[in-house]
Amino acid sequence: MTIPLDIFDMWDGFLLVFVRVTGLFVVSPIFGRQNIPAYYKIGFSFFMAVVLSYTIPVPETGTYNSLFAFVLLVAKEFLIGLVLGYISYLIITSIYLAGQMIDMHIGFGMVNVLDPVSNIQIPVTADFYFILTVLMFLAIDGHHLLIYTLTESFSRFPVGSAAVIGKPLLDSVVRLFGSVFVISFKIAAPVTAAILVADMALGVIAKAVPQVNVFIVGLPIKILIGFLVILFTLVAFRNIVHVLIDGMRSETINFLELIKGE
Repeated sequence: MTIPLDIFDMWDGFLLVFVRVTGLFVVSPIFGRQNIPAYYKIGFSFFMAVVLSYTIPVPETGTYNSLFAFVLLVAKEFLIGLVLGYISYLIITSIYLAGQMIDMHIGFGMVNVLDPVSNIQIPVTADFYFILTVLMFLAIDGHHLLIYTLTESFSRFPVGSAAVIGKPLLDSVVRLFGSVFVISFKIAAPVTAAILVADMALGVIAKAVPQVNVFIVGLPIKILIGFLVILFTLVAFRNIVHVLIDGMRSETINFLELIKGE
């Protein structure tokens, strides 16, 4: 099998594709994991850019006749890749926020573990939900959809296109951050409602039987109720992951359309 080497004859277009691919793989939920060696990410980005350079139309960059203009173009493509990866990571961040809310209600608010993926301390429930999300993400080929969305980004926003930053884009960013909170509230809603009912019941018991120390009795009861609700709601968690993946793709396409000015 002969490997075509004419890719190096169009190194400028290949470089622009490579930096966008690398920017997405730096912060994406699966490919941007901290425990994946950097040379694996760079190597995968390189071969991915080689394939894309032969499958997508790469415009001529000869109009950028100065080194400074070309460097700005490279930086813009890298930032676009970073934003695409950050959008996909931001959608998954709703899992962390939902786990934080659940832990605060069931009494695990002070218990954190170090996540080697993001290199930050996260709640126990959030770590469980995130691991489950990653497994389901891989099981339903979400990483393939992420690569397909990256490939589609070159047709919706070709290399070298002028980016438009206006009020619609800013409104979309605000709406995206709001959607993260809404999704996290919906994920944590069953546990929140169950713990609220338990608090009301404990309040009635404390009023009716003052001899009962509800602060000591209520803590294990809340933990037990929280675990039971989490166990019963795991059946619907697959649908939540599907919603997250669909939202990830739709928000990415929406971002590309907005910066394109259409």
